Amino acid sequence: MINKKSKNETRMVKQRRVRAKVVGTEARPRLCVFRSLNNIYVQVINDDNATTICEASTLNVEIKTKASNVASATEVGTLIAKRLLEKDIKTVVFDRNGYIYHGRVKAVAEAAREAGLQF
Repeated sequence: MINKKSKNETRMVKQRRVRAKVVGTEARPRLCVFRSLNNIYVQVINDDNATTICEASTLNVEIKTKASNVASATEVGTLIAKRLLEKDIKTVVFDRNGYIYHGRVKAVAEAAREAGLQF
């Protein structure tokens, strides 16, 4: 019998491969996206100190759309960019966390770019 890996297992392999190359520093932290069936989470991480600088998700009060869709992903991307610009961080490294750059992940990235982040 052929044992096929699940989608999450293959995503974790991709995640480890990318994480070896993408590193967030204090000057240019890592913007990491995680999507579940119900919510979208975004963290900005400084890998030198292993600390989270700020975060945003569909669970935040500022987000009006509480579903896990492209519209809420756009709101989360705008919110994270606003929070980073308040802390005078303009450039980040985008970590798609093993997901395909498509749909909700793409919506977060494009909204953050339109709000003023550079990556």
